[in-house]
Amino acid sequence: MSDCIFCGIVDSSIPSTTVYEDDECLAFEDLNPQAPVHVLVIPKRHVIALSDVQESDRNLLGQVMLACSRVAQQKGLPEHGYRVVTNIGKEAGQTVFHLHFHVLGGRRLTWPPG
Repeated sequence: MSDCIFCGIVDSSIPSTTVYEDDECLAFEDLNPQAPVHVLVIPKRHVIALSDVQESDRNLLGQVMLACSRVAQQKGLPEHGYRVVTNIGKEAGQTVFHLHFHVLGGRRLTWPPG
């Protein structure tokens, strides 16, 4: 989608700091980090939100989750813990309507989140 900022990051028309990339996924540093480690993991293919995935997206979702795990490993998060979050819709705080997962860590995370 031409007006999607994350699609622009995927096609390199918008710069980002890449943390991880494979054929299906891209992970990059969040520009407004909410924790010492805050990386966004996205599918390269435009999907609006988790509520829009189909049965045919099963492998893609698995690949995105593996990418989240690899990012956490790369950033040294598993020893102390980390959080993986996706927001679905405006009421939940989704501001970019391209499926993305936040990998957060590097500090104590509280619950409920907000």
